[in-house]
Formats: sequence, C-alpha cells, structure tokens
Amino acid sequence: VQLQASGGGLVQAGESLRLSCAASGRAFSNYAIGWFRQSPGKEREFVAVVRWDGGRIYYADSVKGRFTISRDNAKNTVYLQMNSLKPEDTAVYYCATYSRPNVLSTQIGDFVSWGQGTQVTVSS
Repeated sequence: VQLQASGGGLVQAGESLRLSCAASGRAFSNYAIGWFRQSPGKEREFVAVVRWDGGRIYYADSVKGRFTISRDNAKNTVYLQMNSLKPEDTAVYYCATYSRPNVLSTQIGDFVSWGQGTQVTVSS
C-alpha cells in the first residue's frame, strides 16, 4: 500500500485541522493505518491507529479526547481530525501501514510503508 498524507498547515492554539491519508495499491480495506508524528530533535512517536474495518482504534495518551482517527474504505482514505490543538502538537505527521494485511499494532517497528509527511504548526 502506498500512502500520501495531506492537510497540514499553520493554526493557532485551540483550533482544528483534519489530516488525510490517501492510499493506493493493494487491498486498502485489509490494512490497519496509523498516524505518527515527529518534532525537531525528537523521535517519531505513535499518535493513533485504526483497524482495517474501523472496528478498533488506539490513541496515544497525549491526544486522547482531542484527536479522532477514522477511515473511509470506499475512498481509500484515513483521516485524523485534530481539535483543541496545542503548540506541543507541532510536528511532521506521517501515516503508515504494515507489510501484510490484518495486523494491528501500535509499535513503530511494525510499520513499514510510510507516507511523505505533512507539517502541522500550532502557534501559541
């Protein structure tokens, strides 16, 4: 599965953004998709993941209650709705998936296919 993230931008604290991850290639509906982020000088970290059918979702504690991951298999797209953004959410956001279908994990090492990233900047 090839992935392309979009939707980043510059917003003020408290505002919202919606990121999109468009997929092409193999059977998208059989793959869980995750979102990660990386700030300058920091390691890439897990944000959220949605199962291939949308039936199970996991979030990082830092975004619970503010971010919502969803998917539309008819459009081969996964979304990350980000509300109540904070300056500490500033990062490059990446979507990613696994090497095989029907795998669900929050471990970064399990993700092998990555999109190019989209910059999110939150000003205070």
